[in-house]
Amino acid sequence: MPGFEFFGEEEKKEVQDVLDSGVLMRYGFDAMRNGHHKAKELEIAFAKTMQCDYTQVVSSGTAALTVALATAGIGAGDEVIIPTFTFVASFEAVIALGAVPVLCDIDDTLTLKPEAVEALITSKTKVVMPVHMCGSMADLDVLNKLCKKHKLLLIEDACQAIGGTYNGKQLGTLGDIGTFSFDYVKTITCGEGGAMITNSKTFADRAHMYQDHGHDHVGTDRGAESHPFLGYNYRISELNAAVGIAQLKKLPAILDIQKKHYTILRDALAAVPGVEFRRVPEGGVESYAFLNFFLPNEDLARNTHKELGKAGIDAAFYWYDNNWHYYKKWEHLLTPMSLGKLPNELQEGLKRNTSSYPNSDQWMSRTVSCLIKGSWTKEEVETRAKKLAQSVSKSLEEYHSTSI
Repeated sequence: MPGFEFFGEEEKKEVQDVLDSGVLMRYGFDAMRNGHHKAKELEIAFAKTMQCDYTQVVSSGTAALTVALATAGIGAGDEVIIPTFTFVASFEAVIALGAVPVLCDIDDTLTLKPEAVEALITSKTKVVMPVHMCGSMADLDVLNKLCKKHKLLLIEDACQAIGGTYNGKQLGTLGDIGTFSFDYVKTITCGEGGAMITNSKTFADRAHMYQDHGHDHVGTDRGAESHPFLGYNYRISELNAAVGIAQLKKLPAILDIQKKHYTILRDALAAVPGVEFRRVPEGGVESYAFLNFFLPNEDLARNTHKELGKAGIDAAFYWYDNNWHYYKKWEHLLTPMSLGKLPNELQEGLKRNTSSYPNSDQWMSRTVSCLIKGSWTKEEVETRAKKLAQSVSKSLEEYHSTSI
């Protein structure tokens, strides 16, 4: 991660196909396309890769979440349970439909805590949305049973976890709908893009219409197509889809490299007393996009993050202070702040969220996360692993020496 590290002639060739035809839009202009339908080709290839029945590619991961929720019938006043640790797109998509994002505590998986989810369920709850942050997953078996018990939908936000698996199945296929992002810093990228996957023909039929202004796509005359229901424009361009086709073919190799680099770093850290690693649920295999570890307390985690910076280790994150990925900096949601007046049902529903989630804080405040890059040489990875272990050891030693 990220996929742009692997850009090459393959991406150029796919994009040139589109430029040669002059048709950058997904739909119409069939006579000019020279047989190229890049978005459709990407959908077919992605469904095969994910081992699911249907894929709908769209303009972004945020669009994928919005389309997924809309096709599931989510609307005004419906409640969607999401974790306190995610990207802001998770709640943006919910709010865009007039629904209510309900924040929920995480556990040592850094994803939804099942017991906390069940405590938040009301008559208005319609969806549980686990977010597989940093390449690893929630306790999906438990969440699936919970959803079946309460007759709720499980929609997986797998935007940061493409290639991860759970009990042999691709992340994104364990729930009713899965979503992915192909933005510029994801494991594979279209530049901008996303995808929704499902095994439900009903959801798939709704998705292809909803993401294109409600067009039913019947016949060959776009102007004559009917509109069974309201939709919006979340279409992906042929240029972006073309990049995705080439990137998807590289996914197995990218995942192999990520795993190799991840393992070298993890093995080095495992030898440092006082370091604990994020829990991966039994049966789960990470995508190895990030290495996440816990230190004994917040001060140690903060100091360690600073030490990593001093050691020249880039792409190390302390999510607890992050503006985009943790609830503590989401004043615009918790207040809330909007350019226009929010629907009354949404305003009232947002009051369910509190300004403090100490159970989440006790995990995130102790977490340090390292991005795994694919472009590192063997020497760079080994040097990084050595510096990582030394920096963490230094922080722990200084802490213990001042605590005596």
